[in-house]
Amino acid sequence: MTQIFGGKKFEALFRNAAGLDMDKSDLKRLYEVVNQKMHDMLEMGVVTAQANGRDVIQFYDLPITMAFKEQLREVREYDETLNLEPILEQLATLPKLKLDYSSEVENALPELTGAITVALAKMFKAVNPELKNPKPQDWEKVISVFNILI
Repeated sequence: MTQIFGGKKFEALFRNAAGLDMDKSDLKRLYEVVNQKMHDMLEMGVVTAQANGRDVIQFYDLPITMAFKEQLREVREYDETLNLEPILEQLATLPKLKLDYSSEVENALPELTGAITVALAKMFKAVNPELKNPKPQDWEKVISVFNILI
């Protein structure tokens, strides 16, 4: 599986957002969750764009809540540079969308990916404030809750 961005950057985001330490198996799980959530977000953008008679997904078509905007702001504060190319490569392996997305959406993909990562990290701490290094059962629980909410 292609990585969304370098493991070190991901680890730094998780550490900054929630004080969690990660290992390689955690990275694999994260990539799977983030890929799926990015695709879900873009799919909802398709629905909104089509409902408004557009043939391209615009940034405002994406289902971004106030809470998610806070995660975007936080990612910007961490100043982690997330490369666009690996994100686009990974999205290309997912099922094709019915619409293309605008350059504004394309340029926002690194921050959106980072915000999903930060939200997931915070979910771990919300579920278990004492957690330092997630175990498989922690991932299962958090992903279950994350899928309900996001």
